[in-house]
Amino acid sequence: MAEQVCLREVGLRDGLQNISLFMPSQQKKDWISAEFAAGVKEIEITSYVPPKLLQQFIDAEEVTRHALTIDALAVNALIPNIKGAERGMALGVSQLNYVQSVSESHNQANVRRSTRESVDDFKRIIALRNASPTSKRIRIAGGLATAFGCTIEGPIKEGRVLAWAEEILAAGADELIVADTVGYANPAAVKSIFSRILPMAGKTPVAAHFHDTRGLGLANVVAALDVGVRRFDASLGGLGGCPYAPGASGNIAMEDCAFMLESMGFTTGIDLVRLLEVRRTVEAQLGGITFYGSIAKSGLPKGYQPITAVAA
Repeated sequence: MAEQVCLREVGLRDGLQNISLFMPSQQKKDWISAEFAAGVKEIEITSYVPPKLLQQFIDAEEVTRHALTIDALAVNALIPNIKGAERGMALGVSQLNYVQSVSESHNQANVRRSTRESVDDFKRIIALRNASPTSKRIRIAGGLATAFGCTIEGPIKEGRVLAWAEEILAAGADELIVADTVGYANPAAVKSIFSRILPMAGKTPVAAHFHDTRGLGLANVVAALDVGVRRFDASLGGLGGCPYAPGASGNIAMEDCAFMLESMGFTTGIDLVRLLEVRRTVEAQLGGITFYGSIAKSGLPKGYQPITAVAA
């Protein structure tokens, strides 16, 4: 049987947070349902941040409640602090993805506190989850943003990434997400960091979050695959980016990544024909917003079949 690779959709969070145009709640809910039907089983649907900071997520609770009605969908949401965690725990999501930056300057700009303060807050979130009988099933992931470089500080030393990864894992993270937030990663650096983090993580899943800022997104996916990573974030149409990398393209495109993986012999469970239909719908709804990716433009190759169909 083909080896499984999990692709988590982050466009509803990482993509929409950079768009000033408010996407109506019903359209967000339709997007979630349609992408799940296309085979994407894990979706980061929103961010529990104060509405005054991001108007795009004023409907976070409504969108979450809809997502939780979809059986077998792993409902993820991003949290910047313990207040966000409390909101997510009250709703009963599947997984809360906590984010902090390895770059001290980026962390101060993004969440207005030191990296040490962020790590300490993560430990409080783990303790809160563990102390709550109703929240013990909720997974808490620790995310390391700017793990390869920062537009404020420049390159990031690998030792800093490994040190924070070790502390987050020791705190009890259920998953470690290593992110190239502003597009500094390259395949050699990816292999170096993940080849050291995976043994450190042991049985704890490790995910990669790559942006295609400088055109190396999919090359970095292949490099991570080579050393054993089997979980990746991606965004429909490559939506996303970072306010500290103005003008840059966003995340790796979900469609292109799924196509590449299936073509390489992995299985993603994603129906690319249906996924491209979802993209066309969302692109029309977000008129004027730039979508990226090549498969949507060129189409699937003649006679293309996903690895699951070929194996059968």
